[in-house]
Parts: sequence; C-alpha cells; structure tokens
Amino acid sequence: MTYPPDTDSRVRVPSNHLMIELLGNRDAHLKRVENAFPRARLVARGNEIDFVGDDAEVAMAHTVIEELLVLVQEGQSLDADRVDRVISMVRSDVPKPSGVFTDSIAVGRGKVVRAKTLGQKGYVDSIRQNTMVFGIGPAGTGKTYLAMACAVEALVSGSVRRIILSRPAVEAGERLGFLPGDLAAKVDPYLRPLYDALYEMLGPQETSRLIDQGTIEIAPLAYMRGRTFNDAFVVLDEAQNTTPEQMKMFLTRLGFNSKMIVTGDVTQMDLADGRPSGLTVVRNVLRRVPGVGFIELTGDDVVRHRIVAAIVEAYAKYESQQRS
Repeated sequence: MTYPPDTDSRVRVPSNHLMIELLGNRDAHLKRVENAFPRARLVARGNEIDFVGDDAEVAMAHTVIEELLVLVQEGQSLDADRVDRVISMVRSDVPKPSGVFTDSIAVGRGKVVRAKTLGQKGYVDSIRQNTMVFGIGPAGTGKTYLAMACAVEALVSGSVRRIILSRPAVEAGERLGFLPGDLAAKVDPYLRPLYDALYEMLGPQETSRLIDQGTIEIAPLAYMRGRTFNDAFVVLDEAQNTTPEQMKMFLTRLGFNSKMIVTGDVTQMDLADGRPSGLTVVRNVLRRVPGVGFIELTGDDVVRHRIVAAIVEAYAKYESQQRS
C-alpha cells in the first residue's frame, strides 16, 4: 500500500531510554499504533518518529504517540492494554488521554493507584468533589478498589481518622446458620474482597495493625444500625443486595467531616422474593441532591482480563434481548 504524502509530521523524543520505552519490545507499541491507523505510516529513526499518510489518520497517530510519550516521561510503563486505551480515547476525541493515567491516588509507602479508563477517572473525580458517591457498574470496573484507594489516601493524608467498610451478608445458596464457625467466621467470606484490597495497598501487617486499633473497621451492613460516622471515609460494597430500607438506614449514618461511597452492580442482585434493590431505588430518590454523585461504569471500564469485558458485553446483550 502507498501512502499519499498529505501530511508530514514528526515527534522528537528527548532520550534513547524514553524512545525504547515508547516503541516497546521490537517496536510492538509503534506497530500497534500503525495497525490502528492503516493509512498512516510511522517511521522511527534515532530519537524521532516521522508520520506520513492520510491527514486524519496521521493526526490521530501523532496525538497517540504524543500522549504515550507523556506517560513514559512520567515514569509509567506501557503495555498493549494501555496503548489500546489511548488509541480508543483519541478516536473518541477525548482531550488529553494521558491525564486519565497520570492522575494518582497515594495509598502510602510510596505506592499510588491510578485510574485506567476515562470512566474510572470520572469516578475518582466525583469521589473527590462530592460528599456521597454511588459507583454503579459491572464486575471488573474498579468500583470497590478505587473507592478503597481513595479511602486509604484520605486516611494517610489525615483528612479522616478512620475507614468504615461494609457489605450486606446476603445468603447466596447457603444459609448463614448452616455454615461452620462463629458469627465472625460466617460473615468473613462476604468481607474477604475488602481485606484483599487493603492487603494489596497497605500490606498485611499494616492492615492488621490498623484493624486492631479500630482505625479500619470491616463489618456486615447489619452492624451499622444506630451508629453515626464522623471524621470517617465510609464504603458500602455490593449495595445491589440491600433493600430500600437498609439503604436508607446506611446513608443516614453519615456524620460530620465524612465521605460515603456506595458501589454495586444492578445486574447481579441476590435478593430473594423479588424484592427491589436499594441501589436501584436510590438513583431515583437522590439523583438531584447537591453533593451526591452517580457514576455509571460500563464494559469499556473493565480492567480485568480482556475476556471479562467480552463476557460483560455478551450478558448485557443477552439480557436486553430477553427483556424485549
């Protein structure tokens, strides 16, 4: 294929090290960008990348390379997934895609957590701007993980004095009374994902120390009744399994100098007897209340294995067909 020299542009990379990071192993990243814009040709020579071809595709390829260069200059590593996400954002005319990945959540010990999609960036921004945020979306979109990262950041920075993490202990095939062990052992499987996220951010020893001190509290939703949380960052996970009454009870626990994040997936409700979910009802009740944000994440925001995004999309399509 020949490329008409409609546009001729160039990106200069400041150093050999950055050039190697930008191009990838055996120029894998460069080839990925070129494959995404087949009417643009990218040629790397020394510390420069030249672009020749169709005006529109050269312009988009040029923008992708510039945005990827910003990331490597920030010290971030590139992989196929990140390159593809930048390409997708440029195609969608998202301004400054690199800004999605350079914004960081400091969780201590020099470690940071970053959003990986435009939807996740909007979610984090909403958490920072609002007192109460509802993160709604399918599995793998980072709803709980990013909420907990923001909670840890608030604790480490001194913005709050404690973290409260909760989940409804909904029976899913097994009754709690039939499970072995005392009450703590019975509810622990429901709360395990919260522990896992804390272990990854803070480490097992620091997590255990903060839990023993009461600085971090992880408890089933039933334990929240009658309490008020001041100077706290409160997270309710799996909120699709709350009833409207439970949701109201939980939301009214919010005290002074506190922030509350509620996450859930309305497509995975385990409530029995066809009862309505508190998460679906609350969207209609609080959508126009100042200081309350609702963020809808989609299959585009799934950051697990690529097949997970495909599974989410396939189920959404199937369920839509079933309803119609």
